[in-house]
Amino acid sequence: MIGIDARAAAEVGAGRGRVVRELLRALAAREDDGHRYILYAREKWAEETLDARFQWRLIAARDPWWHALSARAANRECAAFLSSNSYLTVWFLRIPAVPIVYDLTTFAPSMRPNRRSTLIERATLGYALRRSTAVLAISQATADALIEHFPGAAADTVVAPLGVASGLGSAPNPAEAAQLPSAGFVLAVGTLEPRKNLPRLVAAYSSLDADMQRRHPLVVVGALGWDTGETLSALRSLGDRCTLLGYVSDAALAELYRRCATFCYPSLGEGFGLPVLEAMAAGAAVITSNISSLPEVGGDAVEYVDPDRVASIADGLRHVLGDEAHRADLATRGRARASEFSWERFAATTLATLDTAAATRRADRA
Repeated sequence: MIGIDARAAAEVGAGRGRVVRELLRALAAREDDGHRYILYAREKWAEETLDARFQWRLIAARDPWWHALSARAANRECAAFLSSNSYLTVWFLRIPAVPIVYDLTTFAPSMRPNRRSTLIERATLGYALRRSTAVLAISQATADALIEHFPGAAADTVVAPLGVASGLGSAPNPAEAAQLPSAGFVLAVGTLEPRKNLPRLVAAYSSLDADMQRRHPLVVVGALGWDTGETLSALRSLGDRCTLLGYVSDAALAELYRRCATFCYPSLGEGFGLPVLEAMAAGAAVITSNISSLPEVGGDAVEYVDPDRVASIADGLRHVLGDEAHRADLATRGRARASEFSWERFAATTLATLDTAAATRRADRA
């Protein structure tokens, strides 16, 4: 029996919730090979693809009690545990634990909310790593950053790249589709926070000639994050040249990827870069940063820019928006690149790591 922290599955939006939902879908789609799963959460995720192999354990407790109570139950019921949403649960586990490390952006001074959050992250992650049997990192860049800060994790870290969301293959309902902008815009996607680098994107966009801005307005999708003052001020400075949509459904997001002239993602740092992968899969011409994990995702199928330089972002926009043949080539290569990533492969790597962790415990007991 394998335990999974499935709290994030019921959360609306992207990020860890999307990873957990797609992992569960991929596990459910596998042939029955004898694996059984207990999903620990506060509320169920109403997903019809989950069959009798999956059981829910609902624990209505706040942090940190949720972690202690779920770990106590898992210690009785499971052979291994996937900590997909928090490192804290690992502290209380006596069975093999495998946490997922999504990124280490809080360790970068320019991208952390405050020094206190960095100290908390270092303490919780550091202790969890000492108690973990293995660690899943969602990119090689994340694995490298983890090992840089915690050298002892090197031997136990497994890289498991993410996949393309299943919901991106469907079309939005007609009413939702009618509310979306017409084709030809510049699209930006991501939580509104400093590391998404939207002020520099706005500055780069503002440097384009008036006709290019008129033909290609800026559309921004994403929920409010932290320290949004500069970002919102920059977006509002564009007036009617910018549309801020907030959160949209997966189907609507896919339609936006299909309609955009280019998807621009000049992030200052990522653990993986799921929007880049999803945009490529939907056929968008992608502009993104030449740092962290983003080249792992984009390969040779995107236009790279230096996210620290407004001029570089502006040059990327001019090149892609001003050359229709180049846009078409990026779209073609992007689809091919995206096909190399799948949630099925992520699930297989995750399951193999958990099986190895469980077997290690059995061997220790023998």
